[in-house]
Amino acid sequence: MSQIKIFDTTLRDGEQSPGVNLNKLEKLEIAKQLERYGVDRMEAGFPASSQGDFQAVKAIADTIKGTSVTGLARTVKEDVDIAWEALKGADEPRVHLFLATSPIHMTYKLKQTPEEVMNTAVNMVAYAKQKFPQVQFSPEDASRSDWNFLAQIIERVIDAGATVINMPDTVGYTTPKEYGEMFRFIKETVPNIDRVDLSCHCHNDLGMAVANSIAAVENGATQVEGTINGIGERAGNASLEEVGVALKIRSDYYPYHTNLKLNETKRTSDLVAKLTGMYVQANKAVIGRNAFAHEAGIHQDGVLKNKETYEIITPEMVGVNANTLFLGKHSGRHAFKDKVKELGVDLPDEKVKEAFVKFKQLTDHKKEVTDDDIFTMLMEIQTDIASVNKYQLEMFQVQYGTANIPTATVRLKTPEGNAIETACTGKGSVEALYKTLDALIAEELRLVDYQLNSVGGGKDALAESHVQLEVNGKKVNGRGAAQDVIEASAAAFLNGVNRYIVGQNQAQTKEAVK
Repeated sequence: MSQIKIFDTTLRDGEQSPGVNLNKLEKLEIAKQLERYGVDRMEAGFPASSQGDFQAVKAIADTIKGTSVTGLARTVKEDVDIAWEALKGADEPRVHLFLATSPIHMTYKLKQTPEEVMNTAVNMVAYAKQKFPQVQFSPEDASRSDWNFLAQIIERVIDAGATVINMPDTVGYTTPKEYGEMFRFIKETVPNIDRVDLSCHCHNDLGMAVANSIAAVENGATQVEGTINGIGERAGNASLEEVGVALKIRSDYYPYHTNLKLNETKRTSDLVAKLTGMYVQANKAVIGRNAFAHEAGIHQDGVLKNKETYEIITPEMVGVNANTLFLGKHSGRHAFKDKVKELGVDLPDEKVKEAFVKFKQLTDHKKEVTDDDIFTMLMEIQTDIASVNKYQLEMFQVQYGTANIPTATVRLKTPEGNAIETACTGKGSVEALYKTLDALIAEELRLVDYQLNSVGGGKDALAESHVQLEVNGKKVNGRGAAQDVIEASAAAFLNGVNRYIVGQNQAQTKEAVK
């Protein structure tokens, strides 16, 4: 069976999802899990787009050694140079160059002739090859490009040093038949195509990203690009876990395999969902919570007699295990540390001690502490932003009832160390709380989005809140988890504000160094 390489772009294309804003530590944590998941290549970001993205890509390139790390770059020398500075510490530095080739993009976006586009692509691939051993080139909007022009530009960039050719369906426009035929045409037309990996990159605007990707594989693609949970711009990208499981389950039909460790699927999905705030819908293929639930009586009867009657994917294959009690209030520090290691979370000793204290506090209030509870708590600690002075919640109280006007009282400790307190009313408890926090915080704030989810089931389940804020005009995300939904909401709001403060401190520090 032929191996299909998996190219993960969760940290680049996935982060371009509206409302997603990962910091360096969060990106690094996802990168470590992607390495455990077994992806062959990961696109860590777009180094030239911002200083924050540069630092994140550099940290990932310097840390990840079992997976090839890639950075995106436009076909300009400055982008390539910046990408090299970020990626040169990687075991196998790789750059991903892109340039549009469709008539509509060349005419209206680039305002260049096909010949100008051809020359730019060839010259920049040759330039990048002087630095990078691996150069991937993408003719952007390939699925709406002229196939003969595609063949010409691909042949020339391969001669210039490209090692991977990616033909993206940039706007999710194509169909499996069309996309497969395009790959077959390139395979049969470009004389030097055997010197490169041929890659597919599909968007899901018409709901066909995974089907299009598999059609490409059937017609010569040796690499599939996509994201965890299918996140990405607009309707998202091809969902990598769906591609991996489809090739595994239908190995009788598809003579291909991947290096994905499918039993790491749920953990990878959960991590990306928690850190991005983009939660997986219940009926999501492979990993949604309903994927292994059977409501209809005839289905339940069949599954009880033989699981294969209605269940083609076992929960264990993708790492979905019974959410049973794993540790209790009498569990010791050593057992807890082993569980942290088992969950794949890399924490220094002082953070493990902090996590253990919070775990003990949780066991005082929650009868059954599950892996999901622990994982959520560890993510809060792993991505803590305690490295700078910040707003801290010292006390809050919310009065709410059908006969009362919802009123919130909050006392905060400011970044300067002062204690401030006030109270506000609102139409509901969360509105009252957020109006009070807004009144206490000096920055100009606007709540863009607010989400509340339960971690696991039961009346004592943890609440997990996710917010998106505009702080002084800049969008930031915030997360918080607690047993009380109001406390989780307060934690998420303050987390977002403090993330902004961290970013401002880092920017000021860099400016001072200059």
